[in-house]
Amino acid sequence: MEEFVTDAFESAVRENVPLAPLTTLQIGGRARFFAELQSSEQIIAGFRWSAERRIPEFVLGGGSNIVVSDHGFPGLVIRNAIKGIQIQDESAESRLLTAGAGEKWDDIVKLAVANNLAGIECLSGIPGSVGATPIQNVGAYGQEVSETIVHLTAVDLLTGTTLVIDSKECRFGYRTSRFKTTDSGRFVITSVTYRLHPSGRPSVRYAELTRLLDERGDKATLSDVRHAVLSIRSRKGMVIDPADPDSISVGSFFVNPVVDLDTLREIEHRLKMDSGDTTIPSFAATGGRVKLSAAWLIERAGFVKGYRSGRVGLSSKHSLAIVARQGSTAREIMELAARIQDKVWSDFGVRLVPEPTFVGPK
Repeated sequence: MEEFVTDAFESAVRENVPLAPLTTLQIGGRARFFAELQSSEQIIAGFRWSAERRIPEFVLGGGSNIVVSDHGFPGLVIRNAIKGIQIQDESAESRLLTAGAGEKWDDIVKLAVANNLAGIECLSGIPGSVGATPIQNVGAYGQEVSETIVHLTAVDLLTGTTLVIDSKECRFGYRTSRFKTTDSGRFVITSVTYRLHPSGRPSVRYAELTRLLDERGDKATLSDVRHAVLSIRSRKGMVIDPADPDSISVGSFFVNPVVDLDTLREIEHRLKMDSGDTTIPSFAATGGRVKLSAAWLIERAGFVKGYRSGRVGLSSKHSLAIVARQGSTAREIMELAARIQDKVWSDFGVRLVPEPTFVGPK
């Protein structure tokens, strides 16, 4: 059996494969080796293969949250293409939806809404794959996947085995998890199970979404919420559209920073000294901290919507999105990101943290 799996893996390996077409940013070099794999056994075989050759590995999902180096990747890129969707009754009040890591995330949201299953409707239009959702603890418009994830299956690369990881063991935080921090690179997620609610009321906690649904009021359906979210995201260039140059991005490039109250007061003091206006958008976070708007900080630092720097710039629809224009490079993207970080730091004393992963040599 092991020999069969190894043979199946080796037959899938290709050399010198362009990575740019496999990412939403559409830039970057080539993979020295590339394989699209459809089972946890093949993934284990792939990591053994690369270990024998002493080359690095990178697991690619939907390509929506990465910046690939202009030099490409010098090892093996594994595209996680594990598919499969199953919906099971758990109780009268809940259903378990299990999806393979290689399924498109928005297809899962669309399926849930079509089956009147509540819990992930506000996460419509987010590009990428199912396997990426726990890593980033994907969230938008008042929902996070950590609210619905029951457990996931993953390959543990330390042991070469597949195991089930309960939601509580994922150590979810704001746009993060153990898979992004302490255990980065250790696991390859193969499937995720979400607990959803049949005939459930849609979750509407976000002010912008509430205003758009105001006419529907308590009669708003899951479908209404999905269409409203897609409308908002489209206006911001956050839905992938080949005809919209503002959507050629990784989405939000920076995480909204979470700071303590002393930092907030310091920022308000700086604003008062500078302009007399101390108004700064902030939202309550856990532990008595506050979440600030990264977009607001970026614009106040002088990087407004539509800002251009050579062949790269900010979306004309949303200052959080760094967009790639024709002929632009990963180096240009990262240089602009660094300039934004430095200016926000010097103006406000807040360090913006990038959301995407940088892949390959700098």
